[in-house]
Amino acid sequence: MKLDTPPASISHLSETESQLHQTIVKDHPQPKESAFMVFGTTFITIFLAEIGDKTQLSTLLMSAESHAPWVVFLGSAVALITTSLLGVLLGGWISTKLSPKTVEKSAGVMLLLISVMLVWDVIQG
Repeated sequence: MKLDTPPASISHLSETESQLHQTIVKDHPQPKESAFMVFGTTFITIFLAEIGDKTQLSTLLMSAESHAPWVVFLGSAVALITTSLLGVLLGGWISTKLSPKTVEKSAGVMLLLISVMLVWDVIQG
């Protein structure tokens, strides 16, 4: 079921209440985020997450060693675009198979597991 469509029927409401509910939902659709807001949120989130990470440090080292910074820039940019494309395509496919709540909980569990593994690695280190 899509998030922006009301349920087909609401069993606990009378017929009149159900009609009123459907009229209200139809007259007041959920506001959608603008493309600019989605773009801005995505850009800021990814930009902050990537600052100082291993990809940026690897790119810095490759640029210094190769003495061809623009070639390294193009190679790393294409690689990051490709991985982002894979993430978007996979995310789009997952959203057709799972509910948003399930995706959210799964992502939280995976991030928690990664965090625990990183802490364990530091402790063992």
